[in-house]
Amino acid sequence: MFFKSENRRTIASEKNFKIDCLVLGMISTAFTTSASQVYLEKEERFGAHNYHPIPVVIDRGEGVFMWDVEGKRYFDFLSGYSAVNQGHCHPKIIQTLIEQAQTLTLTSRAFHNNWFGEYAEYITSLFGYDKVLPMNTGVEAVETALKLARKWAYEVKGIDENNAKILVCTHNFHGRTLNVVSFSTDPSSKRNFGPFMPGYEVIPFNDLNALEAALQDKNVCGFLVEPIQGEAGVVVPDEGYLSKAAAMCQAANVLFIADEIQTGLARTGMMLACDHEAVRPDILILGKALSGGTLPVSAVLADDEIMLTIKAGEHGSTYGGNPLACRVAIASLQVLKEEKMAENAAIQGAYLRKKLLDLNHPHISIVRGKGLLNAIVIDHPNKEAAWDLCLKMKDNGLLAKPTHGDKIRFAPPLIITQEHIDECVEIISSSLASL
Repeated sequence: MFFKSENRRTIASEKNFKIDCLVLGMISTAFTTSASQVYLEKEERFGAHNYHPIPVVIDRGEGVFMWDVEGKRYFDFLSGYSAVNQGHCHPKIIQTLIEQAQTLTLTSRAFHNNWFGEYAEYITSLFGYDKVLPMNTGVEAVETALKLARKWAYEVKGIDENNAKILVCTHNFHGRTLNVVSFSTDPSSKRNFGPFMPGYEVIPFNDLNALEAALQDKNVCGFLVEPIQGEAGVVVPDEGYLSKAAAMCQAANVLFIADEIQTGLARTGMMLACDHEAVRPDILILGKALSGGTLPVSAVLADDEIMLTIKAGEHGSTYGGNPLACRVAIASLQVLKEEKMAENAAIQGAYLRKKLLDLNHPHISIVRGKGLLNAIVIDHPNKEAAWDLCLKMKDNGLLAKPTHGDKIRFAPPLIITQEHIDECVEIISSSLASL
C-alpha cells in the first residue's frame, strides 16, 4: 500500500536524524531562528501579500512528512490543499517526472505529442467518459466546464443566446478568477473586484427545495457544486443530497457539474466523492492530486454531446495536454489505484474522526468529514483561537491551517497509517491545552 522500504529512511537512520536535530537545536537555536527569518523577510519584501501562511519555511518533503530549513520534521495535515494525496515526492511519480522531463516537456497543442492520446485514453476509461479536455490549474478547469455548459445550453438545449444561467451554492469555492468570484459569497473574494460576470444564481448548499425551485427557470443549463465544500470548512451535505440533486437536474435537462478538484482522487475514501452516492456527473472537474503535487494539471471530462460543442480554436491552453503533464498524470492515477489509497483514506479517516471525538474537548464543537478530508470547528471566545492552535501544533510538529476563522482542516496524505494518526492526535490534544 505504501512506499517501498528502500525509498524511505530506515528506522535506525530516522532515530539518528532525530538525535542530530536535537543536538543541532541545542547548539545553535539562535542560528535556526535566523535561517527561517531570512526566507520570510525576502518573501514579505518581494512577494505579493495575497496569502497569510503559517510562519514555517519548508525545504523537503517525503511521504506524510515535511522538514523546514532548520531540519525540524512535521506531519503534513494539509497535503497542499489535497494536491499531495499520494504523499510528498512519491518515488514512482518523481521517476516518471524525471524521465519525461529529460525527453520532451512541451509541444503546445499546435502539434501532436506521443503522450496526450495515451493519457486521454487512460483517464476517460478510468472515469467512464467519452472525452477529456486537459487544462493546468483547477480554476482553469472550472472556467472550461462553465464555458462547456454555456455552449451546450445554446447548441443542444436551445436556450436563447446570452440567456443561459448556471446555479451555484452559497459558501462555494471554485477558484479566484474574475468570472468565478462573480458568484462567490465570500466578501473578501469580491470586495473591489467588480463589475462581475452575469449569468449565475446562488442557492443554498444542501437544500433540495431551493434547487427544485431554481430549476423551474428554463434558462438554467447547469448546476455547479462541490460534493463536499472544502474551503468552507469541510461541509458534508446530507446523505442523498447529491443523488437527488443529480436526478432533479436530469429531469430538468440541466447539466450536473461536479467540482471534484479537492474532493476527488481518493481523498474521501472513494475515487470520487460522487461515487459515495453512485452519481455520474455530466461534467467532471479534476485537478490538484492529478499530478501528485508535482506540477499544475487539471482536467474536464464529459461525453461527446457536451464536449464536442466546443470546436477548434474556441478554447485551449498552451500547456494543457503537454507530454510531461500527461505522463505524470497517468502515473499519479496509477499510484492511487495500485496502492489502494481510497481504501486507506476510508479506514484512516474514520479512525481519525473517532480519535478526535474521543478527546471530548470543550473547545472542539464539531468534528466532521469523509475519508481523509476532515475538519474541526473551534469554539472559543478568542476569534484567533484556531490560528493560535495551528501555531502551537506547528511548534509540536504538525502543520495545518485555519479556514474561515474557526475551522481547521485535517487532510493528511492518503498513505498515513494508524500509528501516524495516534501520534498526530496526541500532538493535537497537547496543543489544545494552550487554549
